[in-house]
Amino acid sequence: MKAHQLIKIYKKLYHLYGPQGWWPLTSYEGTNPTKTGFVRGYHPGNYDLPENRQQIYEIMLGAVLTQNTAWTSAEQALINLKKLNALYPEKLLKLADEDLKGAIRCAGFLNQKAVYLKELTQFFISLEGRTPERKELLAVKGVGNETADSILLYAFKEPEFVVDAYTKRIFSHLDIVDGGTGYMEVKKLFESSLPRNTALYQEYHALVVEHAKHYYNKKPYGVEDPLKKILKG
Repeated sequence: MKAHQLIKIYKKLYHLYGPQGWWPLTSYEGTNPTKTGFVRGYHPGNYDLPENRQQIYEIMLGAVLTQNTAWTSAEQALINLKKLNALYPEKLLKLADEDLKGAIRCAGFLNQKAVYLKELTQFFISLEGRTPERKELLAVKGVGNETADSILLYAFKEPEFVVDAYTKRIFSHLDIVDGGTGYMEVKKLFESSLPRNTALYQEYHALVVEHAKHYYNKKPYGVEDPLKKILKG
């Protein structure tokens, strides 16, 4: 039953908002299809990105920078790093700590994130071009479940479903998961209910974020959420 509901919800979200073009890249000229937040770097319908080492690395940095902050703030931090020519692992490691912290200040938690970015960068270099295992990523300082899955899904195109606060908020409101359900249990529900497909997982996660911006950013959450109607049908 839940598998049917999750597929039904995906189709409705895709109909409402269309392809989202995540993960945004500073080097890409595409625009945000829904015009919420910043509008640069999106690539709707193009699942070939990232195409090179630098883009993979940028997505990894973004996954850390967006922790506990809005994507717009993380994106500004990436733009600041780009101005310093530091969206390359070897260049970022050579940045003085104060320069790195100054660039990412807008993303908050600058002391922690500066450490996390350098730890992640050293890990990225050690990979020597291979795809990391999930357990390896989780062993990197500052990388938890959501960040690890974001990196695997968007940077390395591995079908790992990303669960964020919006996912729990929306699907608990729809009575599909319990509000206290843990990350791995929600992840397992989606992965066991949906085809194991990278493009599908990317779109579903991005669509959940977009939908939450419209209906779940203010309490009471989910007022007039159109998903409630389709589940009753």
